[in-house]
Amino acid sequence: MAEEGVATFTQAKWNFPVLVLFKDAWIVLKLDTLGREILSIALPAAMALAADPIASLIDTMFIGRIGPVEIAAVGVSIALFNQVSKVAIFPLVSITTSFVAEEETIEKMNIKAIELENQKNATEERTIDDVKLQNMENGSKENSEKKASDAPEDGTYTYACSKMTIMECTPDAPKLKKLKRKIPSASTALLFGLVLGVLVTLLLVFLSKPLLGLMGVKSGSPMLKPALKYLTLRSLGAPAVLLSLAMQGVFRGLKDTKTPLYATVIGDVANIILDPIFMFACNLGVAGAAIAHVLSQYLIMLILLVKLMNQVNLLPLSTKALQFNRFLKNGSLLLFKVIAATIPVTLAASLAARLGATPMAAFQICLQVWLTSSLLSDGLAVAGQAIIASSFAEKDNEKATATASRVLQMGVVMGLGVGLLVGLGLQFGSGVFTKDINVKHIISIGVLFVAGTQPINSIAFVIDGVNFGASDYAYSAYSMIFVSIGSIGSLMALYIVAGFIGIWSALAIFMALRAIAGTWRIATGTGPWSFLRQ
Repeated sequence: MAEEGVATFTQAKWNFPVLVLFKDAWIVLKLDTLGREILSIALPAAMALAADPIASLIDTMFIGRIGPVEIAAVGVSIALFNQVSKVAIFPLVSITTSFVAEEETIEKMNIKAIELENQKNATEERTIDDVKLQNMENGSKENSEKKASDAPEDGTYTYACSKMTIMECTPDAPKLKKLKRKIPSASTALLFGLVLGVLVTLLLVFLSKPLLGLMGVKSGSPMLKPALKYLTLRSLGAPAVLLSLAMQGVFRGLKDTKTPLYATVIGDVANIILDPIFMFACNLGVAGAAIAHVLSQYLIMLILLVKLMNQVNLLPLSTKALQFNRFLKNGSLLLFKVIAATIPVTLAASLAARLGATPMAAFQICLQVWLTSSLLSDGLAVAGQAIIASSFAEKDNEKATATASRVLQMGVVMGLGVGLLVGLGLQFGSGVFTKDINVKHIISIGVLFVAGTQPINSIAFVIDGVNFGASDYAYSAYSMIFVSIGSIGSLMALYIVAGFIGIWSALAIFMALRAIAGTWRIATGTGPWSFLRQ
């Protein structure tokens, strides 16, 4: 009877896949094998993501010493550059991480199968050779000594080396261990990153003036000249930026987030050192800041490229191996997702601007804190994506399920902690951003939404990584389009009814819809998660 009860409970559990989201929730912070694997990927990824905003903040501090017009101009240019780069590279980075994780896992499985076969063959060779050696010893002592002298110290025979494992074939082991991994997706990602980088450079160089006009920097504005100078020079670094991000996607797929962190920190430190040299010692001003940033980006790119070339063969022999169609198809889907996700936030900023300068200033401060606090969630998303992609390639449904539930639960816990810190920080530390009493008052209203939505935001961002790991790109794109449409409607309605509070209420609805849509596949056991119902 007891066994029947357990069986009934298990069956009932899997008839409701949503319960998987709460699986082992009591050990969410336990540093078991899975917990350590997630943190080993998530922490360096989050630190690498945080390094660049910190460097940009220091960059802004130096530019601020030149004057208010220059810092405003550079701020607009950076926002424009980052937006164009994000739209261009986010889809590529996301699909690269999954594709590389899948290919590396399959390659490891193939190598393991070959090694098992080689061990079997090697054992057979040694058995046959032992018989031959015994016969020779009985027939001729001189011949047996010659055979023994030709054998390696570990007792294996050189003519059998081609069929033995790396560890068994001692003479050839060093050479075999240096063989690079063949991961075609890595080469494809770099090629796309280079092409996109060149296109972004050409776009920003030749269309910088009209694009800045769309950002509000019109002809005759004192910001136009420094903004054009900074944006034009900064755009020359676009190939390095997009190539570096593409390579970060490759390293994430290899579950190595320490190398990108190492390269990013070195590049950002170089940027901080070069800023005062070019800006003040060389008297280049805004142009010096742009040059310093471009040089630091090429330094990051070179470090990552050298590291990657030591591990992966980046020159596949055939164009077929580059999988252009696969990248274009899934990349296009994620491009739609990025655009759909950007529209509600951009619209919210536009509506806030209509409320006046004071509400807009408060909104911008709250928005930047709101977006920046998502960096830790992105680290968990990267970890979940890489591990789940590998698990699906291995057909290890149990690990895929355990990873999905663990990273989502960790996201909730982290969101609660970040929400508390953000709430206290904005409530008592808003003076760091502004001295205006009216702006600070409006911030105190917005902080309720900024802090209160952090757990929801964490789920929304982490579930993106989970779905990407399951290669569920079509659902991610189409669901985001519907979420965006619903959010735009709520934004317009609530803005009319409640102004500033209405805008933030609509943004909270937007993130809640993202979280619900993202978890829907797992909760209902559909799509790649249909095995939860079997």
